[in-house]
Amino acid sequence: MSLQEFWFILIGVLFTGYFVLEGFDFGVGMLMPILGKGSDARRRVVLNTIGPVWDGNEVWLITAAGAMFAAFPEWYASLFSGFYLALLLVLVALILRICAIEYRSKIDDPKWRARCDIGIGIGSWIPALAWGWVFANVVRGVPLNEKKQITGSVWELLGPYALLGGLTTGLLFALHGAVFLVLKTGGDVRDDAVRTVRLLLVPTAVVVGAFGVWTQLAYGTGWTWIPLALAVLGLLVAGASSFAQRDGWGFTGTALTVAAATVLLFGSLYPSVLPSTISDLFDLTIDNASSTPYTLKVMSWAALIVTPVVLAYQGWTYWVFRKRITVEQIPPPIGLPLQSALPVETTAPQDSNKD
Repeated sequence: MSLQEFWFILIGVLFTGYFVLEGFDFGVGMLMPILGKGSDARRRVVLNTIGPVWDGNEVWLITAAGAMFAAFPEWYASLFSGFYLALLLVLVALILRICAIEYRSKIDDPKWRARCDIGIGIGSWIPALAWGWVFANVVRGVPLNEKKQITGSVWELLGPYALLGGLTTGLLFALHGAVFLVLKTGGDVRDDAVRTVRLLLVPTAVVVGAFGVWTQLAYGTGWTWIPLALAVLGLLVAGASSFAQRDGWGFTGTALTVAAATVLLFGSLYPSVLPSTISDLFDLTIDNASSTPYTLKVMSWAALIVTPVVLAYQGWTYWVFRKRITVEQIPPPIGLPLQSALPVETTAPQDSNKD
């Protein structure tokens, strides 16, 4: 295995971890208005399921983007410049989501919390849909010219395959989040999450199946039938587990589907990293887009030392916060009253002496 192949696989692993872990975060945020309907305590139950882990999950994206920049700078430059507006929208949505999660509990006011809930929803829906659209375009190919620049308008990137990719990740992350809530909550919230899983199963299976078969027939290779089959198997396991009350297996099933779908995309892409629809001569591959061998060698040693430590720490975090959450465990809000949080207007002191 060459260093270029090693780093292509590692970047694929990082994006797989990001979509598996951040995928249920997005799903929880997408479903929060539905499963949290009725009381603020229910919404806090839904949000607290991801409270200890959501920021750690986002580190996978930062690491994946950093690895792409260091190992394949040409890929990074062409992708992030060509999809600048879409990725900027994702970034703004993620920032909005972060601020909404962090500041929701700071003010004890229903209107304040409602606005934060809207921010969480927007910050979850936009990335969930956008990532599927971006990666579908990457696999399909983009109008990449000889200067390694993506030309054309955004309308050229809104084809049926790309839009189906966005719908696929949107539905799949919503299902993944619902299954996670079944695993992590109790009482009425869990019961509603179970019903949501069963409602989402069929449309998600149809869309994921259609996108997977389209990807395999148009861009896949012989071995990528395996991740496609595993993605289908994962949905079957999730569906059967929702009726058998095997919550852990249900989450394992949707996690397998998300991981297998990501492997299908990266497997269909290899050995290219950004195909060109203008000419095959302009394709970016793992060879012509990579850094120098010395750079890849130094990065490989750093990755082999640091990665196990990071994985162990994050695994420990999930183990510590593994218990279910119920409405009865939610304490009263402790945020400041809205009026106390607003700046106090001051007036200049008046002279009491009169002429």
